[in-house]
Amino acid sequence: MNGPVSASPARAGTPADPPGGRKAVAVWGIGVAVYFVAVIFRTSLGVAGLDAADRFHVGASALATFSLLQLLVYAGMQIPVGLMVDRLGTKKVLTLGAVLFTAGQLGFALAPSYGMALAARALLGCGDAMTFISVLRLGTRWFPARRGPLMAQLAGLVGMAGNLVSTLVLAPVLHGVGWTAAFAGSAAAGLVVLVPLTLFLRDHPEGYGPAPRAAGTAGAPGGFVRRQIRESWAEPGTRLGLWVHFTTQFPAMVFLLLWGMPFLVEAQGLSRTTAGGLLTLVVASNMALGLVYGQIVGRRQSARIPLALGTVGLTALLWAAVLAYPGDRAPMWLLVALCLVLGGCGPASMIGFDFARPANPAERQGTASGITNMGGFIASMTTLLTVGILLDATGDNYRVAFSAVFVLEALGVASILRLRPLALAREAARGRVTVPAQALEPGPEPEPEPEPVSRACPLPETAGREAP
Repeated sequence: MNGPVSASPARAGTPADPPGGRKAVAVWGIGVAVYFVAVIFRTSLGVAGLDAADRFHVGASALATFSLLQLLVYAGMQIPVGLMVDRLGTKKVLTLGAVLFTAGQLGFALAPSYGMALAARALLGCGDAMTFISVLRLGTRWFPARRGPLMAQLAGLVGMAGNLVSTLVLAPVLHGVGWTAAFAGSAAAGLVVLVPLTLFLRDHPEGYGPAPRAAGTAGAPGGFVRRQIRESWAEPGTRLGLWVHFTTQFPAMVFLLLWGMPFLVEAQGLSRTTAGGLLTLVVASNMALGLVYGQIVGRRQSARIPLALGTVGLTALLWAAVLAYPGDRAPMWLLVALCLVLGGCGPASMIGFDFARPANPAERQGTASGITNMGGFIASMTTLLTVGILLDATGDNYRVAFSAVFVLEALGVASILRLRPLALAREAARGRVTVPAQALEPGPEPEPEPEPVSRACPLPETAGREAP
């Protein structure tokens, strides 16, 4: 049951599996460029924290609200964005997202007060939330299913490159030309990516579009929303994807987004320069491991659970070693090892989408991806708040505060192990039986399988991706 299911030669070349090619790379590249800019804007506050505190005359807690609000907006938008992608298409959602995050970055540059700046970051987070799911959708619509894991990891790698641009480019520009010029100038990047987005991006190759909705299924928007969420959540693969994302992503995000620098400087006694180098090491490790994870999962689907749980186990082991190390400070080699392992959290979280994708037909991919993507951000927000509360309650005892990581990891691992057998059994069944997806769920009698441009059963997603 857990071994790979071979692709059927008769199905491998069906129109349900897009051919890829140079045009696919070009179109996907436009979407990824939009995501790249969104990540630069998202992480720009990380290099401007002290400047923001001086500009808006706020303390550390008010400054942390910027990051928390942005995460809250991002997580809260995932299901609505997934529904929008499924109903409106990728191009419209990406265009709206680019307009919103560009306006948010420009508003942040010109904001005269803390409240206005907070509103600008919320607007930016709203636009940012529309990018990643849209890029995942482009990957599934333009490339063969067996390329899905690699394309998702490559998208994540580009996002981490945007993080590096914020650190290596925006930071010196900010200190050279000042707040308004730096942030307003960076907002121009949003206008630049809007041009090819509006002119050249297409939702899917010609002849590979989704089938028109069957009579009676279009209905009112409320019925569409309820049906999409209900049917996506009913799939064990969607729920497993959410818990994989929940369990793997948050340790690195919490470290990079807020608490890594204070921990390394205050608890470990490092200089800001050395601590910044360790944070950069997490990003570099993430980018390198993303390619490795994508190749492994693309070639061997049975590696998904071992990779995810192995990453969680290594993360917990290194955190335990750092926090329990005798004395006040852990040695540098142990901190370096921790940062290298944290770099695997992002690539491991992408495995969650590799469970949700084959579990849902094409017309539910956006909604299923949105549900999955919520997992890590819910865990990150919970941990960010919990660590802060525990630091205040214990007088900045980081050993106690970071113990929250183990609680959420234990919850996630238990949920993964509970859902794994059912999700993999459903995948295996779909790999053996050529039937519409609806036939695998209780409900009305399914309609006959449509023509090539029709809504496809997840079989091509699963079978195609299992082949080496």
